[in-house]
This record gives sequence, C-alpha cells and structure tokens, in this order.
Amino acid sequence: MRTKIIYTLAIILATLNLSCDNYLDLKPEDGTIREEFWKTKEDVQAAVIGIYSSMLNTPPAAGSDRTLAEFIFMYGELRADMVSPGGFMTDDQLDMLTSNVLPSNGFTSWSQFYRIINYCNTVIDLAPAVLENDPTLTQTQLNNYLSEALAIRAYLYFTLARSFKDVPLKLEATLSDTDNFQLPVTSQDEVFNQVVADLIKAEGFAVEDYEIDAENKGRITKNAINAMLTDVYLWQANYDAALTTADKVINSGYFSLIDAATTNQWFTTVFARGNSTESIFELQYTTQNTNPFYSIFLQRPQYLAAPSVLEGVFGVDFEDAENKDVRGERASMVPGTNEIYKYTGLNEDQRKSLSESDTHWFVYRYADVLLMKAEALNELNRGSEALDIIANIREKRLAIQLTEEQLGVDDTDGIRLYILAERSRELAFEGKRWFDLLRNARKENYAYLDILLAVALQSAPANQQQSIIAKMKDSNSHYLPINENELFTNKQLVQNPFYK
Repeated sequence: MRTKIIYTLAIILATLNLSCDNYLDLKPEDGTIREEFWKTKEDVQAAVIGIYSSMLNTPPAAGSDRTLAEFIFMYGELRADMVSPGGFMTDDQLDMLTSNVLPSNGFTSWSQFYRIINYCNTVIDLAPAVLENDPTLTQTQLNNYLSEALAIRAYLYFTLARSFKDVPLKLEATLSDTDNFQLPVTSQDEVFNQVVADLIKAEGFAVEDYEIDAENKGRITKNAINAMLTDVYLWQANYDAALTTADKVINSGYFSLIDAATTNQWFTTVFARGNSTESIFELQYTTQNTNPFYSIFLQRPQYLAAPSVLEGVFGVDFEDAENKDVRGERASMVPGTNEIYKYTGLNEDQRKSLSESDTHWFVYRYADVLLMKAEALNELNRGSEALDIIANIREKRLAIQLTEEQLGVDDTDGIRLYILAERSRELAFEGKRWFDLLRNARKENYAYLDILLAVALQSAPANQQQSIIAKMKDSNSHYLPINENELFTNKQLVQNPFYK
C-alpha cells in the first residue's frame, strides 16, 4: 500500500510540472486544451490530480512563492489574536497582523485561488466530452471526478468570500485568450448560495470510500463535502441544515476521537503522521513533497504563537506541571520560545527533521465538525446537547479545570463564547480563528461585534488600540481589500468601500 501511495504522489508532482504552463494555465494558447488533451480517462484523472497538486505546491511562474495553505493560514490567523510576529515576518504580513492592510499589500492577491478555480472549471467543462472519446470512462467515474472539482472550487470560493466578502464568480473555464476577464464582483450571499449548490451536487456524485487511507483523507469524499456544507450553513445562519450535514459526518461511522488519556501518541497520530480516525480532509504533504511550514515556523520563523496563548487559551496549572491540556504545550506551541509546533513536531520531545517535514495541512477534522454541530445546537436553543459535545472533547483532550466553564443550558451567549474558546484550543493555528470570530460577531446583524472588539483590545499594540477598534466598527474592515493589481487589470472591479 505504501508503494502505491508514493507512486500516486509521484504522479501528482509530475502532473504539476507538466500541466501548469500548458493545458490548465489561466490564459492558455487557443486550441491547446481541446486538441492535445481531454481524449482519455487518464487525461481526466491527470487533470483532477493536477488540481490537488496545485493546492499543495506553488506552480512555476505563478507570481507568488506562497502555497495555498500559507494563504489560508494568513487569512485565517493573522487578524485574530493567537499569532505574533516572528523575526522573519515581512512588512506585508505585519500590516495584516496589525489590521493595517492596504490594496498594495501583496498578500491580498487572490491569483493563487483563481488559478486553482480555473483548473476546477476546466475539468467541469471539458471532462464530460471524454465520455464520447473513451468508452472505458463510465458515467459513475466521470461523476466522481466532477464531484472533486466542484467541491474544491466551492471550498476556494467559500474561503475567498469569507476573506474578501464580494468576489468575482467565474464558473466557466478560461480556455482562450479571447475569454472575458472583465468580471464584476458577486455579493457574498450569492457566492455562498453558489457554494452550497455546488456542494449539494458534488455530494450526490461523490465517493464515500476509496478504500485507501491516504485517498480517503486526501481526496474529496461525501464526508469532506458534508463537513464543508456544515461550515457554510453556519455562515448562512441555517442551523437546521448545519445540524443535518454535521450528523451525516458523525453518523457515517468513519471517524472517532482518539482519547489522549489512553495513549501517549495522540499528537504523533493526529498531526505528525496524519490520516487518523480524526481526519476528514488533509492536504497530503510527504517526504518526497515536503510542506512549507518547517521554514515559516522554525528555520526562519515568520510567525510565533502570541505570548498569551499558553496560559490564556490552554491554561496553566502552576501547582501541577503534569496537569495540562494535550493540545497546548508541545502540540500547538513550545513554551518559552512560543514556536508554533503543530506542523514541525514528531512527538512531545522531538521535532521532525527538514527532510521529514511532511505534516499535512488540516482542512477539516472530526473535532471541528463536532464543534460546528455544537454551535448549531446552541443557536437552536439546545444548549444541553452543545455542552455535552464540549465536555466529551475536553475529556478526550485532558483539558484542565481552569478552562472549564459552568454554564446554564439556556445561556446561549455564554455557550457561544465557550464554543469559540474550545475551538481556539482544538484548532489552534489551523487557519480557523479569524473566521470563527467573524462568523460569530456578525450573527443577527452584528449583534455580537464585541467579540471582535475584545480581540482588538487584547492583541493590538497599546498605541494602536483605539484606531483599530474604530476600524472594527465598520463591518467592511472585516474583509481584505481588492489588490491594486486586480483593480488595474479588471476594470469591472470596485474597491471595498473601507479601503477607498
């Protein structure tokens, strides 16, 4: 099995190098796509593998040396309260960290996302015609491939809409230099609706079980799609639907929490090795295709855990050093240095070497879905069930009593904050924190804006607190500006009003 997985990943890397400048480029030469490709089942398979490889790697001549995972980390963490600057943080990263983002900031470029979206669109548009050319391609196989492309496109648009709010929605492939690149933005609500529609269609086409762990965890499955749907439904405040899709994942029988009380391998199993019973969808880095995290968190650290994280998030028992939340010390971070450890550690005592830096990027894990279900239950006034979920996760993670909260089952606001705190412990540095804060702050037309204001007070430098709080009161500031290069090349775009 190991040999088969390595062989498959070698194909992925080869596909990346062969494809990105040819049939899947943003502006391919006329005729290249139709005449030289898209004739066999293997062509479709290679194109889908190319989508996954583009999520792992930076394509040649992509205009950025950052991978998709790095962008998702920045968008999901830097504007929140758990990251502080490392010695090698760039000015653009620092500006994002301090809510001083301008349209000239290079990390507001969304080209990495739209490049992969175009790969997905190309598969969606051109793969169906292969049925006529290759009788060995079945309708079921085609549907499976389309499901993967639809779901990945949906996830990317979901991330863009959470990060920028209104974004261009392009659902057809760029096949020719004559295609229209002048597209206005689509409202966030419409983008979310399209994401849901794509995911529902994809779920109907999707594979449930590839029968190989690395594929079940590294490719789109029905469970990965339902995890994504749960997330989107929470953003739409459609809590009944979120509960339904969360339960599809939970009741599938494929996942379980690993009890840290019964194993000393919890960190190694879940993070260092990956693809555990807690994994739903992970980007599959390997020792042949290592992740970018070793450099950005350890060798030349751009990011550190904020000094307040260990005590403020995970809690510290000063009377008993052995009493500690398994997710904190030497799991998420290293005390003293505040090194982010989740992506570089092998176990509680040893880091991986550079050549072994194969820790995955975790898109969705089982505990994430459990906590999303708890959020939906709480918003549906089923606080008792939400608290039961939190208690179960805390027990499995050896959470310390200091971070436990005693809340009434009808205390919806209190439970909401408790879930947020538990998500900060469970999903530390996984690109979730800012999105969690924003999703909760904007409930009921920003009735809970204080959630963001409290974060601003906690994380902002003293001399910038008041200006950042003033910015936060404008909801447009919660989203990134459109990059100035995008405005120059696409005259249909209109800048987020906060940044005009």
